[in-house]
Amino acid sequence: MTPETEQPDPSRVSEQSGPPEPPKRQVPGIPVGPPRQDSDVDQEAHEALQMKVAMKMVGSAMVFIGFIQVFMSASTGAEISIFPMILYFAGLALWAYSSVKIPFVRYAVIAFSLFCIVAFINVGEVLFWHKYVIYWGTIAMVVYFMFQNPMKPSKPS
Repeated sequence: MTPETEQPDPSRVSEQSGPPEPPKRQVPGIPVGPPRQDSDVDQEAHEALQMKVAMKMVGSAMVFIGFIQVFMSASTGAEISIFPMILYFAGLALWAYSSVKIPFVRYAVIAFSLFCIVAFINVGEVLFWHKYVIYWGTIAMVVYFMFQNPMKPSKPS
């Protein structure tokens, strides 16, 4: 028998007769295969992370609502009560507790916020310069975080 007239091996034919599988393409950062169950990440860690995210959202919303009221009052010259200031500083304390990583800075911001809340409750009114300190302080904070480069998480070695 010549190689051209040789019968192909039946075991090889059955392997090649099925549809070819597409090659698995590895995308950086996305694992190929079924999802894994991470045993080191427990339910309590997920709940703590969800609580931090909720605190960030609520704190940011409180700061935004308080700032909008202060901004409208400063731009129109109208008077406001102490409630927008309490809302602003309470939101700042919530945001700092959930977002700031350095403990000294975190608790300094919280202490400053609580001090300002108590001061506004004690004074009982919002003066013109209070509104402008809040206005320009918020603008400075937003500009600082706008141009801050996000830190990439370090990979454990």
